[in-house]
Amino acid sequence: MKKEDLKIIFMGTPEFAVGSLKALVEGGYRVVAVVTQPDKPVGRHGSVLQPSEVKKYALLHQIPVLQPEKMKDPDFLQQLSGFHADLQVVVAFRMLPEVVWDMPRFGTFNVHAALLPQYRGAAPINWAVINGEKQTGVTTFFLDHDIDTGKIIMQRPFAIPDDADVEYVYDGLMRLGADICIDTVDAILKGDGYVETMPQEQMIPVGTTLHVAPKIFKDTCKIDWTQPTKRIYDFIRGLSPYPGAWTLLRHADDDSVVLKLFCTEKCTAVCTGQPVGTVVCQQGALYVNTADGAIRVHALQMAGKKRMNATDFLNGFRDDGCWRVE
Repeated sequence: MKKEDLKIIFMGTPEFAVGSLKALVEGGYRVVAVVTQPDKPVGRHGSVLQPSEVKKYALLHQIPVLQPEKMKDPDFLQQLSGFHADLQVVVAFRMLPEVVWDMPRFGTFNVHAALLPQYRGAAPINWAVINGEKQTGVTTFFLDHDIDTGKIIMQRPFAIPDDADVEYVYDGLMRLGADICIDTVDAILKGDGYVETMPQEQMIPVGTTLHVAPKIFKDTCKIDWTQPTKRIYDFIRGLSPYPGAWTLLRHADDDSVVLKLFCTEKCTAVCTGQPVGTVVCQQGALYVNTADGAIRVHALQMAGKKRMNATDFLNGFRDDGCWRVE
């Protein structure tokens, strides 16, 4: 079978998924339809509907778009089966029921932004950086009944520099994910639907701890200043630029403001004898004491304000030695 004859349905929602969809379309593969999340209400009153990045790309290239509220909706299933797809490709989408992933004759594979079985879950890129990993990667695997547990087809590693934030890793994995997506489709094509796979349980050495990657919420993003400096530094870059690690900046008079921190630096202690969380201003720089050193803040954002560098923040900062974060 030629790639022009292989009917593919692509499922995904965010920008990350567009990289793989674009690679398929521009590579001459036959994407017969796209499945993505329903348009999201935005604006002050939720009166404006915002299409997903995948939908925008699909419409631009005149690809039919399906946006089911429920994946088991009978009308949606009828529409989906009507495309008679040979293969389904999933990138950054919701969990699929068996009636959906088992529909194509060649099955359904997922492009996951981690080296499975590590970091199963919704936010693998964030958690890999938060945990200070030196390496992550992308994995393709066939879907089965549980989340991110199917048999692995291919994997590609990706190095994480110590100063990299989520945006850097996201961009790198998006490109790598597009490459492995094409290679996986080609392997399935070459084998006329058959491709060698590896069960994930056979890839877990005895004694290995598996890290998970659950969805991130606002409370997840609050900085714990009692943690070691390196841990705090990794936590902040693992949430930068989005959704952003935050802390509460409080004055002794009980004035307080929420701050998001984006770019920081690990430092040795700058004001010994002061409690954890003490805010220190020295020579135009902004520091926060930690249990074993300090964090220097380079970029931040006050609630309701735009992102700014620390110098601009300090220009309007009342430095009386009575500020702390918590």
